[in-house]
Amino acid sequence: MYEELTTAALQAVREIINAAKLKEGDIFVVGCSSSTVLGKSYGSASSMEIAQALFDGIYPELKKRGIYLASQCCEHLNRAIVTEKAAAEKQRREIVNVVPQPKAGGSFATITYRTLSEPVVVEHILADAGMDIGGVLIGMHLKEVAVPLTISIKKIGEANITSARTRPKFIGGERAHYNDDLK
Repeated sequence: MYEELTTAALQAVREIINAAKLKEGDIFVVGCSSSTVLGKSYGSASSMEIAQALFDGIYPELKKRGIYLASQCCEHLNRAIVTEKAAAEKQRREIVNVVPQPKAGGSFATITYRTLSEPVVVEHILADAGMDIGGVLIGMHLKEVAVPLTISIKKIGEANITSARTRPKFIGGERAHYNDDLK
């Protein structure tokens, strides 16, 4: 079962990276409910093993491409973000003092905190793209104009997958011309 979760997470993250045209230095946010992957209610069956299997599919691919991972904590930590110190500094985010735990932050955020080379927690980040595993609402951590993506992976385990990329705002009205490379 864990191997299937890792494979699905890897395929999903690759598709999102390609569809969003992410590049080195971009930020990829993941919201993950290991409970919903098991078909349970949020927070009722948190699983470090499920979270590790998903992390193993997502993080190595991001790291290989130089893309920062931003892991959204659960509601008990107000949906704060675990990321590398360099990503937080890049966006001039204030670091807060908390260490995620499986029942206060969530299993995926806990594993992220334990794995990153210089993990920090910030209250907000502006990610370039992301993946929501189980409907935990990552939208608050995406740049302002989020564009939904359709990928081949619709579920991981029992959890629905939603993904998005971001784009610059279109401004200027009917006379404006736009740079198609930025869409």
